[in-house]
Amino acid sequence: MIELTEKPLDPEKITGQVRRDSNGAVVTFLGTTRDNFEGKQVVTLEYEAFDEMAVKKLEEVRQEMMAEFGLEQVAISHRVGTVGIGEISLVIAVGSPHRKEAFYACHKAVDRIKEVVPIWKKEVYQDGSRWVACEDHEFSPAESHGHPH
Repeated sequence: MIELTEKPLDPEKITGQVRRDSNGAVVTFLGTTRDNFEGKQVVTLEYEAFDEMAVKKLEEVRQEMMAEFGLEQVAISHRVGTVGIGEISLVIAVGSPHRKEAFYACHKAVDRIKEVVPIWKKEVYQDGSRWVACEDHEFSPAESHGHPH
């Protein structure tokens, strides 16, 4: 139920992984590429990952959400490579007997992924580019990929 891929993400398929007759609630979060950041026009996003560690950390987040909220079904898929405007870069699907836990777990999973998973985002503008939020991670692209902060 963890996936790191360069292929387009399929929210229906990922959500289907957490649907059970015992779950009264399914919450799916889609992280999509918006066309602007702080007034600048974003052309595309590029995601890079420290693949092996990213998959390990995504699974840790998944296990953490299951333990904290008493869940059995959590699926997380993250795209790497170039993600165009309006395309989906992250899908988190949570199945739960009750809706409150599903919403809370989905919300917390997004925050935890941003905090601990070594995936970096490069925003490409018409007039240049920049790496975003690298300083939040315990890893940085500078250490593993030779990119500046």
